[in-house]
Amino acid sequence: MIQQKQWWVEKWLELLDSYRFKKRLERGRSYWREGNILNLEFNKQCQLVAEVQGSQEKPYKVTLGLDVFSDDDWGYVIATMSEKAFIAAQLLVGEMPEEIEQVFIKNGLSLFPFSLADVRARCNCPDKANPCKHIAAVYYHLAERFREDPFIIFQLRGRSKEQILEALRVARSWRLSGKQWQPEQLGKIKSVPKRKSNNNKTYTPLSIENFWDYEKPLDSSLFLIFSSTDNTKNLLEVLGDIPLPYEESQTMMQYLSSVYQTVPAKAVAMAEGN
Repeated sequence: MIQQKQWWVEKWLELLDSYRFKKRLERGRSYWREGNILNLEFNKQCQLVAEVQGSQEKPYKVTLGLDVFSDDDWGYVIATMSEKAFIAAQLLVGEMPEEIEQVFIKNGLSLFPFSLADVRARCNCPDKANPCKHIAAVYYHLAERFREDPFIIFQLRGRSKEQILEALRVARSWRLSGKQWQPEQLGKIKSVPKRKSNNNKTYTPLSIENFWDYEKPLDSSLFLIFSSTDNTKNLLEVLGDIPLPYEESQTMMQYLSSVYQTVPAKAVAMAEGN
C-alpha cells in the first residue's frame, strides 16, 4: 500500500536533502534501515535521546534537540491557533494543518529548522564529524516518527501534544465565556489535569433506536462552528447527480438539499443546548 505523503515529513526530508555532505547521511540511512536505532525517547529538556547500535558491543548515545521556545512565545502561538477554528479542530484530532507554519511566522518564529546547522546533535562515538552515521540514522528515523506523530516537532520546541491541546481548550473556553485574558497566560499552562475515569460507568447497549442519543451536553470549549465560503462546494455538489431518471433525480436532489440546509442549523442548536 502506498503511504500518503505528509507535508511535515516532506519538510524534514527536504532539510536532510539540503545537506551538502550526502555520503554521511547515506551511511546513516543504511544504519536506520538495518534497524540500528534501539531506543528513542524525550528527556526533561525536550531533547530526543537515542541508543544506536554501532560496530561496538555497547550502543552509542545520540542526543538531538532544537531551540526551545519561551513560555511567552508559546502563549502567543497558542492564542493565534485558538483564533482559527479549523486549525484548532485539526490539532484536536491529531492532524497537522499546513497553515500551522504561518501561525509561528506571524509570531516571529519558525517551527521547522532552516538547516541542519540549527539542529543540536551530539553522539558519544569516536567520530568527531557531525553528523556521524549514528546521528544521521536518528535523522532518518525521526522522519518515520514524524509520520506517526506530527506533534514530535512541537515537543522539540518545548511543548507536548497534551500541553498544547489543554492550552487550546482553555483558550477556547475563555473566548466563549468572554473572559479577559492575555496570551502570556496561555504560555504558563504546562500541567494537564487528570480526567475522571469511566471505569465504573455502566453503558447502555447500542441499538438502532439509541445510537444517535447523547445524554450529556457537549463541551462548549470543543464546539467549533465553521463558516463556508462561496467557493466551497457542499457535499451534494461534490457527489454529483443521482443515478436516476432526470425528473426523479431532480426531485430527490431538491429534497436532499433541504435536508442538507436544515441539518447544520439543527446541529448547532443542539450543541448550544437550544
